[in-house]
Amino acid sequence: MSAAQDTRPADAPLLQARDLARHYSVSRGWFAPKATVRALDGVSFELRAGRTLAVVGESGCGKSTLARALTLIEPPTSGHLLIKGRDGADMRARKDLRRDVQMVFQNPYAALNPRKTIAATLAEPLVINTTLSRAERQARVEALAAKVGLRQEHLQRYPHMFSGGQRQRIAIARAMVLQPGIVVADEPTSALDLSIQAQILNLFMDLQEEFGTGYVFISHNLAVVEHVADEVMVMYLGRVVEQGDKRRVFAQPLHPYTQALISATPALRPADRRERIRIHGELPSPLKPPGGCAFHQRCPMAIARCAEVRPALREMEGRMVACDVI
Repeated sequence: MSAAQDTRPADAPLLQARDLARHYSVSRGWFAPKATVRALDGVSFELRAGRTLAVVGESGCGKSTLARALTLIEPPTSGHLLIKGRDGADMRARKDLRRDVQMVFQNPYAALNPRKTIAATLAEPLVINTTLSRAERQARVEALAAKVGLRQEHLQRYPHMFSGGQRQRIAIARAMVLQPGIVVADEPTSALDLSIQAQILNLFMDLQEEFGTGYVFISHNLAVVEHVADEVMVMYLGRVVEQGDKRRVFAQPLHPYTQALISATPALRPADRRERIRIHGELPSPLKPPGGCAFHQRCPMAIARCAEVRPALREMEGRMVACDVI
């Protein structure tokens, strides 16, 4: 079933993840047994059309692993992934599903083929995935290029002739050319200047309003997340620690880790500034995660129970939180 054949109810989720996990086997030397890295360890959420789910957390928390699982680049070790109601593990449906889930990568300098013109880069997904004629492909490429702010003469140029912001516009156009229902954006603005970041974020939002695309927006920048997200999912060492509506999470974060992240977000107005909560220590090694709550060694609210029992996500004040001491 392609996007054009989607017969599900209008309010049905585009994307459903249930206990999604991705584990890696890692060698520790010639004579040592292999270790297992639980890069993604039981993540669940839903994404609907026209909505943006932001995934935040420190480097190493599993954000990019989640992106690779959602875009079918890597299969999950366990759990279920449904894309427009179809099982992501169904090999017969993979080609159709990949049309519906596209990705925008972090580095626009590495994401584009330096040997192809922009016209060829944008047309390539159409050549591979559709039966459109050459004229139809050209018309769609030109229309989409105009939507992302590229002029007609840009299409015959090569990536090295563009700035970082322009390259990211090209990458966004490439992701949108198949008219996917879902776009996974992995740190799409972190390599850009601040002034360009705002333009790219506004472009994402304009395209979402026009096409009704659902975004999974991965970022460590909470100021960006507050601008674009509808829902926020905070991850720590492969697991979700807090998940809920953006306004609730930013107005009153409940998990100590979320509180620390938001307290470190710069604010222009003095009334919006929060007292800084400092997290001591480093992120534990995923090769040897601590028992109980993974955050307890750095948590200012930790009690003895936290080192022994891993908290489950539970509903609290209109969102899901994994903490037993609040």
